[in-house]
Amino acid sequence: MALLIDIFLCRTDNYGYLVHDVDTGKTAAIDAPDAKAIKAALERRGWTLSDIFITHHHTDHVEGIPALKREYGCTVHGPRSEAEKILGLDMLLSGSSTATLGNTNFLVIEAPGHTLGHIVYYEPVGGHLFSADALFSMGVGRMFEGKPGPMWEALAELRELPDETLIYCGHEYTVSNAAFAQSVDPRNPALNIRAAEVKRMREKDIFTIPVSLGMEKRTNPFLRADEPVMARAMGLPEGTDPAVVFGALRKAKDEFK
Repeated sequence: MALLIDIFLCRTDNYGYLVHDVDTGKTAAIDAPDAKAIKAALERRGWTLSDIFITHHHTDHVEGIPALKREYGCTVHGPRSEAEKILGLDMLLSGSSTATLGNTNFLVIEAPGHTLGHIVYYEPVGGHLFSADALFSMGVGRMFEGKPGPMWEALAELRELPDETLIYCGHEYTVSNAAFAQSVDPRNPALNIRAAEVKRMREKDIFTIPVSLGMEKRTNPFLRADEPVMARAMGLPEGTDPAVVFGALRKAKDEFK
């Protein structure tokens, strides 16, 4: 079994992903931010869209569904709990569901917080995690709908995946995420090295994604909310509930300039 992944930008800073099962020729788009950009990527690769895997209901992740369904007749998979907010879903998914693309299986993991029904797709054989707006490089999505406790619990679950897991997130926010991370964790050598690398990459217009989960465990402050250094950074006593620390970090990021 072999999987090919094509990465491209959509809209202004959305990442677009095409996932191609080599054995069967089936191809899925991860979310549908921009039908035109997805179609161009398909034509460049010579692939035909068979499926769309949706992570959550926000417009910049679903806007392309109608046009892509009309063009390709593809099957659209997405979160059961957000079905009323997403037009065109054919397959409804929840935690521990499996989304199938040809001979490739993706485990569906619930990651509420950015939206209440946000899901992510994890392909365990190749170690690919399509995290959309639940988990970014050195950051996480805003809590538009969820609460710190469930969001922290979901991230802690994702953190248990193997270090070599490659993360494919929903947006190119890495430079600004790195700046915030350094503001709360300035003495972290791995973070400082990664931040400098990211700056060089973006100056050369190189994507900062994918990134390994192992790297994120060392550099993403939101994945380290249960470490004393993060509590201290938020002015909280050692032993504070990690969900409280996580909430404080997210609030600080919301206010960060």
